[in-house]
Amino acid sequence: MELRRGVPSGSEARVAELYWEAFGRKLGAALGPPDRARAFLAAHVHADRGLVALVGEEVAGVAGYRLGGHALIGGGARDVLSAYGTVRGLPRVALLALMERRGAPGELLMDGIAVDAGQRGAGIGGLLLREVAAVAADAACHHVRLDVIDVNPRARALYERHGYTAVRTQRTPWLRRLMGFGAVTTMHRPVTPADSARRVQEAP
Repeated sequence: MELRRGVPSGSEARVAELYWEAFGRKLGAALGPPDRARAFLAAHVHADRGLVALVGEEVAGVAGYRLGGHALIGGGARDVLSAYGTVRGLPRVALLALMERRGAPGELLMDGIAVDAGQRGAGIGGLLLREVAAVAADAACHHVRLDVIDVNPRARALYERHGYTAVRTQRTPWLRRLMGFGAVTTMHRPVTPADSARRVQEAP
């Protein structure tokens, strides 16, 4: 297995597939059906805002982050309207706006981590999280922030094992029927001097 900073050229569809597998329940109402959603995600990958784990030549895991105003998955309101049309697109834009997050100064904001189902349990998630912290250290950030939904306790347990602690929980009962979750917990992990010692290859 090999870690790389950046999404290798030609891997955008694979990254979109992994993201949809991990977050389709959350994103389904805004970007579904699945085929169209995966195409939209693949078309709006910002390669320099992602880390990948390669097994052979295939992307087996990916972590995205927002830094300097850009995240791994882009696409604004105009892109949504262009892809889905005005009538179907406007409600989707509103839903995506509900999920929009912005990082604070000195903060690296994770916007998702996804590992292929057949590779889970191999430590890929932990490796990606450690490399996210290294990216944050290189960018002179003082902490990493992520948000985890209440129906994903396995992800929260992973984050806690890697030094993330909950700082607040926002109840969102109005989203439970629409998006499948009723609360979002924000977690922080401080960036330490040890995080700056790690560096992996940049993707071509």
